Amino acid sequence: MADVHTPAQRSYNMSRVRSKDTKPELTVRKFLHAHGFRYKLHDKKLPGTPDVVLPKYKTVIFVHGCFYHGHDGCRYFVVPKTRTDWWLDKINGNRKRDAINEAKLVDAGWRIITIFECALKPKTKDATLQNLLNQLTPTP
Repeated sequence: MADVHTPAQRSYNMSRVRSKDTKPELTVRKFLHAHGFRYKLHDKKLPGTPDVVLPKYKTVIFVHGCFYHGHDGCRYFVVPKTRTDWWLDKINGNRKRDAINEAKLVDAGWRIITIFECALKPKTKDATLQNLLNQLTPTP
């Protein structure tokens, strides 16, 4: 099946897709800051360039888009009907790279928290952020 957009339209659409400072990422960052956490952003020295780095807690947070990272069982991850093979190669490549980078981080002693964008939708956002807080603050 052919693409429904012209190459110029597709190029424009893809150029609008952000890799940094996405709405889900900003939601997590604002929550962390409001709860007194201080962090670094997109540390290129670490494998996978984590979205949020909490050096004090030796923890990194990845905020993944459900589509681009192939979130299994998620209603927001739908395999496209056009250029299916190309998209599956891209998404599977992202998954493989994520796994390699996570293994490197674990080997270096980092704790990894991954949050998918669907978990930050209005119905589940509060529970997700509370869970994040629980993971970062030790229980007495």
